[in-house]
Amino acid sequence: MKYGRFYEEFSIGNLYKHWPGRTINEADNVWFSLLSQNQHPIHIDSNYASKTSTNGKCLINGILVMAIAVGQSVVDISGKAIANLGYESVEHLAPIYSGDTIYSVSKILNKKLTSKGDTGIIFSEIQVTNQNNDIVMTLKRKTLVPLKNNKNYGAKFYGEEGK
Repeated sequence: MKYGRFYEEFSIGNLYKHWPGRTINEADNVWFSLLSQNQHPIHIDSNYASKTSTNGKCLINGILVMAIAVGQSVVDISGKAIANLGYESVEHLAPIYSGDTIYSVSKILNKKLTSKGDTGIIFSEIQVTNQNNDIVMTLKRKTLVPLKNNKNYGAKFYGEEGK
């Protein structure tokens, strides 16, 4: 299985359907919320959530959803990345609850060479859906990736010489 891509392998408009999906459970949510010190009771207190959330359940922490979506994209988008340069926007469009499964698709929005000419920046958007195909999140990111001829990060580094 190919892991990541060089700059030349991306084209504007390319779509990458990331697989597999990830079912998020209550333990994932509680651990992530506590590890990230987000102690809002809507994420970790079932009694509180039963009285305050729209469906009476704890909401999955949105940053956990984002982390999983970015993780799902690594094999296709940033597996060869030199740096993750940032996130331009994150939109939480619908709630996620324990037992929901998320799926992600990345679209290449733009790309540009850096001034050194041996790396480029990939602009992508990740669309996250649940098991019902409802869009629950979108996020845009910028990733610095090498060109194939990059002596520091090129094919030799990845064991792909001659491919």
